[in-house]
Amino acid sequence: MAKRYVRVQTAKGQIYYGLLELNRSVTVLDAPPWLQGQPTDSELKPDTYQILAPCAPSKVVAVGKNYAAHASEMDSEVPTEPLLFLKPSTAIIPTDAPIWYPPQSQRVDYEGELALVIGERCTDCTPAQAQAKIWGYTIANDVTARDLQKRDGQWTRAKGFDTFCPLGPWIVRELSPGAQLQTFLNDDPQPVQSDQIDRMVFSPDRLVSYISQVMTLLPGDVVLTGTPAGIGPMQVGDRVRIEIEGIGYLENSVIARPLPEKPYP
Repeated sequence: MAKRYVRVQTAKGQIYYGLLELNRSVTVLDAPPWLQGQPTDSELKPDTYQILAPCAPSKVVAVGKNYAAHASEMDSEVPTEPLLFLKPSTAIIPTDAPIWYPPQSQRVDYEGELALVIGERCTDCTPAQAQAKIWGYTIANDVTARDLQKRDGQWTRAKGFDTFCPLGPWIVRELSPGAQLQTFLNDDPQPVQSDQIDRMVFSPDRLVSYISQVMTLLPGDVVLTGTPAGIGPMQVGDRVRIEIEGIGYLENSVIARPLPEKPYP
């Protein structure tokens, strides 16, 4: 099995990067793994930690319509160059955390995606250079308020709500180019999304190269590579699970957005 790099929090609030062992214990690293973090003698036993999102990026750069069939289902042409947008880092949640359904929206969709984790500073990179900057791979759900996306004409609000970027559960270093991506709703054994990641319009190295010519990517930043066809709505009470062969699965339930605490007078 591939090494699984995690980010965890103990009951005392301490946050560590580590290696998840087969018995679910975590070998603590002395730094983030993409910053040459090395194993220490410290080990966290199972049930003594909570899995967080596997990194804490300065930004999440996402790509729209990067599978031809998805562009078609959106009644759109396949882009001739990557279509970029940003999701705020405050949208990130880990596996098992709830997705909040905002009261402003009447349709909130799942979008299962492969996520890239950047390992080195990346500016004006060629595709070959960019490939070397991709440290590892994880899973994301690019949650989208579809009605607001159509209404606004740009995507910041629709993509940027708190909890709209589930990420995890861990990072792996290597991934088969033809790995299968599938999304499941509730207990239905039939996936609502199913495609191979090598069917992207723009490959990971081309995406990172293109983005790096616009903005500098920093270690720990995340790139979402687009979703296959089969997007659809989630309802309060639903559970969505995204699987990528060779990584694992990311699972989150949907709840109504909690009411804010009463502000101070």
